[in-house]
Amino acid sequence: MAKTVVQEFTKGLWAEIPPFRLVLGLCPTLAVTMSLEGGFGMGVAFSFVLILSNIFISLLKNVIPKQVRLSCYIIVIATFVTIVEFLLKAYAYPIYDKLGIFIPLIVVNCIVLGRAEAFAAKNGVVASIADALGMGIGYTLSLSVLGAFREIFGAGSLTFPFINYSIHNILGSSFKPFAFLVQAPGAFICLGLMLCVMNMLGKK
Repeated sequence: MAKTVVQEFTKGLWAEIPPFRLVLGLCPTLAVTMSLEGGFGMGVAFSFVLILSNIFISLLKNVIPKQVRLSCYIIVIATFVTIVEFLLKAYAYPIYDKLGIFIPLIVVNCIVLGRAEAFAAKNGVVASIADALGMGIGYTLSLSVLGAFREIFGAGSLTFPFINYSIHNILGSSFKPFAFLVQAPGAFICLGLMLCVMNMLGKK
C-alpha cells in the first residue's frame, strides 16, 4: 500500500509531470508564466483545486450516477475554484490581478477533470491525495521554472510570489533583456526548449 502511494505521488514529479510529459493545460502555462510570481501563483491555485476535488470525488464516487458524473465533477471543481478565487482576492490580490481570467478557467482545465475521471473516480482517498499532490507539485514546479526563466532573461528581474519582493538587474546592469521572451512568441519558444530538455533527460 505504502509503495503504491509513493508511486502515485512521484509519477507527477517526473514520469507524468504536466505540462512537459502529459502536454496538457498549455493555455495557462503559456499565458501566466511571464514571471515567477504568475507561474507559482497559478500552480498553487491549481494544486488547491486538484487536491480537494480529488478528495471529494473519491469520497463520492459510489454515490454519483455514471450518467451525470462529468457534470457532478465540474460542479465539485467549480466550487473549489470559486473558493480559491475568493482567497486570492482577499489575501494575495497582486497575484489574483496577474492571473485574471485564468483562475476561473481552472474549472475546464483538462488536467483537473482528467485526474477526476481517470483516477479519483476509480481509487481510494489516500491514493487520490497522493496523485493530486504529486501532479500539483509537478505542475507548480513546471510553471515556476518556466516563469523564472522568462522573467530573468526577458525582463532581467525576478519577482518572488506572496512576499512582494523583486530583484532587478539580476544579470547585471549591462545585460540587455530579450523582451520577446515575456511576450506570446517567447512563451512558445521557452516551452519548446523545456520540452526538448525533458525529452533529452528522459532518454538518458
